[in-house]
Order: sequence, then structure tokens, then C-alpha cells
Amino acid sequence: MKHISSSSYLTAIYLFFYIPILVLIAYSFNNAQYSLVWHGFSMRWYNDLFSDSDLWVAVLHSCILGISAATIAMCIGGLTAISLYRYHFFGRKILYGLIFILILSPDIVMGISLLILFSLLQVTLGFWSLLLAHITFCIPFVVVTVYSRIVSFDEYIFEAAKDLGAKDSVILTRIILPLLWPALFSGWLLSFTLSIDDVIISYFVAGPDFEILPLKIYSMVRLGVKPEINALCAVTFGLTLTLIVISQVILRKKP
Repeated sequence: MKHISSSSYLTAIYLFFYIPILVLIAYSFNNAQYSLVWHGFSMRWYNDLFSDSDLWVAVLHSCILGISAATIAMCIGGLTAISLYRYHFFGRKILYGLIFILILSPDIVMGISLLILFSLLQVTLGFWSLLLAHITFCIPFVVVTVYSRIVSFDEYIFEAAKDLGAKDSVILTRIILPLLWPALFSGWLLSFTLSIDDVIISYFVAGPDFEILPLKIYSMVRLGVKPEINALCAVTFGLTLTLIVISQVILRKKP
């Protein structure tokens, strides 16, 4: 009886999360522009989606921004996590605590603070302001992901390497990075997802000359939810599932 109750509870939770997504995907094939009544199956909204050049420019901008921010955040966050683990320096615990503060701080606070910073530094709002902002909020997630992996290492591996005459650069390239690559890849995927999905921070630091997909969708939704947006969300959800499956296949442990 207890097993049935727990299964029912989990089923209700999953249905609560996934039924709206399934409804969205279903209505992306509805042959009606604004009506919630089913008017028949149609692929017209996907045709409109793939023929909308302005929308695909925003998609390209988001991909460039997401890949760049995720790659830079992975490099900086990975080195930060390694430094926090291997070296003891003044303010180490404070730095580690500040990383969690960045994760927990509201997006609107970070967005306004970055806008003020860019205004003081006279940074033109556009690609570079977006890139710096996305790197900033992605780094803490990479640090936490990589650090949680590196603390599981046997620390005597590094001591043995030093006894054999290996320098820090050799230990980093030959031992640490090969062992850390699953965590680094996970941090990259997480950073890319956060970057491609961000609205609030991007809204404050984006300029008029570089439009990204989340802000494009936000501006379209303000005029009403069109089936073209449903089609776009369905495609995005499909790509997300594909990335998740690929990451699970790559990161699964071999027997």
C-alpha cells in the first residue's frame, strides 16, 4: 500500500510538470491562430517558424552567446574549483561562500547591478555586455559542479605524482583534467542551458543591436501566444531532450 501511495504521488508530480509541455506541443499542430479549440492537424506554424528569418537570427545570436559564455565559464570555473581544492590561501573559505551567494542571489539584483557596472565603465550594451553577464552567472555553477567531483578524488594521487617528479602543470594536464572532463562537460552543458534560457539578466544588459532568442520570445508573447511560439518551444524542448540524452550517454559509467 505504501509503494502504491508513493508511486501515485510521483506520477502526480510528473504529470503536473509534463502535461503543460505536452499540451503546448499538441497546440503547435493546431490549425488555428488564437483559438484553444482544436481545428485540425496542421504543419503551417512550423513552416512559418522555419521561414522567419528574424527569429533565426536571434537563434544564431543565442547559440553564439551560449557557446562562448559556456566555454569561458567552464575554463574559469574549472580552474577556480581546482585552486579551491588544491591550494590553501587567505580568504579561501570566504571565496567559496561568495560563490554560493552568487547562485542564490535574485536574477533581478544581478541584472541591475551589472547594468550599473557597465554604465560606470561605459561599456556599450550589446554582445560584449551580454557575454560578460552570462559568464558571470555561469561561473558559480561550474565551480560547484567541478568541485563536487574533485573532492571525491584520492588526494594521494597528486602526492604520488609529485614524488615521481611531476610539476603542477603536468599534474593538471595529465591527471586532473582527464579525471575531471565529465564534470567539466556537465558544467559546460549547464552553463549553455542557463545562457540560452536567461531572460531577466539579459533584459537589463542587452542592447538594441544584438537580439537573442529569449528576449525575442518575450517580445512576441507580449502580443499574445501565437502557435508559431508553440512550435518554437516544441523544437527547443526537443533539442533540450537531445542534449540530455547525449550527455547521459557520454557521462554514464562504464561497467
